[in-house]
Amino acid sequence: MRKSTSFLLVTAMSLLAFAMFSLHADYRMTKAESQRSYRSQLVKELRLTDLCLFTEARYTRHLSMADIHSAFQDHPVALEHFPSGALTRPAVTSTFK
Repeated sequence: MRKSTSFLLVTAMSLLAFAMFSLHADYRMTKAESQRSYRSQLVKELRLTDLCLFTEARYTRHLSMADIHSAFQDHPVALEHFPSGALTRPAVTSTFK
């Protein structure tokens, strides 16, 4: 086999693989969009809150439902005594609705 023939064969196979990767990515995006809309509808129907990442304190379990001062309910200058409180930020909520 000539070198030019093997080069064209490798080039054609590479282009075919690239086309298949593109089609697969488009298929996955379409499938992911339908799953995302299904999950969004399920969350609305079940009235679920945000993801529970930590189990220590209620202001780290439900970040969107906690106020920014809930970690300091015992005393205004109380230190954070849960390790997960240092890993999370307070939820950003709008006061104007």
